Amino acid sequence: MELCPTIKNILLLDSEGKRIAVKYYSDDWPTNAAKEAFEKAVFAKTQKTNARTEAEITMFDNYIVVYKFVQDLHFFVTGGENENEIILATVLQGFFDAVGLLLRGTEDKKEALENLDLILLCLDEIVDGGIILETDANVIAGKVDSHSMDAGAPLSEQTITQALATAREHLTRSLLK
Repeated sequence: MELCPTIKNILLLDSEGKRIAVKYYSDDWPTNAAKEAFEKAVFAKTQKTNARTEAEITMFDNYIVVYKFVQDLHFFVTGGENENEIILATVLQGFFDAVGLLLRGTEDKKEALENLDLILLCLDEIVDGGIILETDANVIAGKVDSHSMDAGAPLSEQTITQALATAREHLTRSLLK
C-alpha cells in the first residue's frame, strides 16, 4: 500500500458519456481506446443513479469511482481499490465546486466547453502526476483565475474587466429567457 493517496483519473463527461475534460494519472489504461472504453463502461454503470445531491461511490473493475452529476455534466474521480473513499470524495467535491465557481454557477455542457481552458487548469491545480495538491475549491478557483488574468493589465482594471464580463453574461441570460 502506498503512503500517499493517489488518483488514477479525473473525468468530466457530458450526459451522453462523451468527453469534455479528462486527465489520466496512471498507466492502467495504456491506449486511448482503453481509456474511452473505461469511460463508456463507468458512464453506463452510473448513469441510472441519482448522484445529483451528494456524491456516490461505486466499485468498478477493482477501482473505486466517486461521482456526482449536475445538469448535463458528470464528474468522476477514480482511485485504486485500496484508496480512502473520503479522500477521493474530497477531491471530487473540490473539483465540482471549483468548476461551479469558475463557470459562475451555470454548470452545463455549453458553458464547460466555452471555458475548457479554465477546467483543464483546474485539473492541473488539483492533481499532479496522481498526487493530490489541493482540494479547497476557493483556492483552486483563485489560482486558475490568476492564471487567466491578463498579466499586462493592472489589478484594478482586471477587476473592472471581470465585472463587465459578469454583467454581460447576466444581460445575455436575461435576454435569452
